[in-house]
Amino acid sequence: MRINAIFAPLLQNMNHLGELIALGVAVSWTATALFADIASHRLGALALNFIRMVLSLLMLTLLLWFTTGSPVPMGADASAWGWLLLSGVVGYVFGDYCLFNSYVVFGSKYGQLFMTLAPPTAAITGWLFLGEVMTWRSWLAMLVTLSGIAFTILVRGEGHKLKLKLPLKGILFGIGAGVGQGVGLVLSKLGLNCYEESLVGQELTPAVTTMLPFAGTYVRALAGLVGFFLILVLRHSLGDLRTALHDRKGMTFATLTTFFGPFIGVSMSLMAVQYAHAGIASTLMALTPVLIIIPYSIINHQKISVKEVLGTLITMTGVAMFFLF
Repeated sequence: MRINAIFAPLLQNMNHLGELIALGVAVSWTATALFADIASHRLGALALNFIRMVLSLLMLTLLLWFTTGSPVPMGADASAWGWLLLSGVVGYVFGDYCLFNSYVVFGSKYGQLFMTLAPPTAAITGWLFLGEVMTWRSWLAMLVTLSGIAFTILVRGEGHKLKLKLPLKGILFGIGAGVGQGVGLVLSKLGLNCYEESLVGQELTPAVTTMLPFAGTYVRALAGLVGFFLILVLRHSLGDLRTALHDRKGMTFATLTTFFGPFIGVSMSLMAVQYAHAGIASTLMALTPVLIIIPYSIINHQKISVKEVLGTLITMTGVAMFFLF
């Protein structure tokens, strides 16, 4: 008997299941950010991303094989594969490369703050390419989000002029991470919609539909694996990869990053919107910048400033406005 046949009826009858999954995603991504911060400094952003894709594909292959009987996604047509592969290139290869490099520059606390740019980026992408409506509330939410980020990263210098608190290189990586995540989210949504449509009329077990988010993550990770390998080759960085593989502590944190990130976090994020209102689920999943403040400060022996907390709360208010109003 497949595992979903045992648990699916129970899960479908639970109240607020989607909200609980979304909150779990936020906790999972907080753990991912903390582990990735350490792994990025030890292994390097590029090597870590490639290793993470390899590990996530192995985990997803075992999961799909155990639950659906096939080690690879079943039933997806060329259109679904195309959108999901493109999503993997944008979200993983571009977005995560920028994100992990931002961790190297100024740590995961600030890196996750820039990930709040994903919702407004997704909204603009949907508006430009999918014809989705952008109301005045959406523009206001975007303004509040950007104001919170600006409040956090800008300080007064000489002559009361504003200057950047953080290195410009890290800020650019952070912006790239948020934009990549937002555009990748829209592309993955298109891919999953095509995937669901391609399953109609096919004689497949219910497990295939239940595991659809994990199958979608598999395709995205495959694109990430190929993309990061090509970058390693083009940059002549395979030697860095070999060095990284011999770093036991770094590999331990890379494995933890993979488990809580592409395997659990990303897949459960796609699952959360299936069981809860998309706005509520998205808001709960975006709590990582708030949840990470205390553990990051404890691990790195840093004081928590009032300005950082206020800036993060303003940013999160903007994110919530996107989904709840």
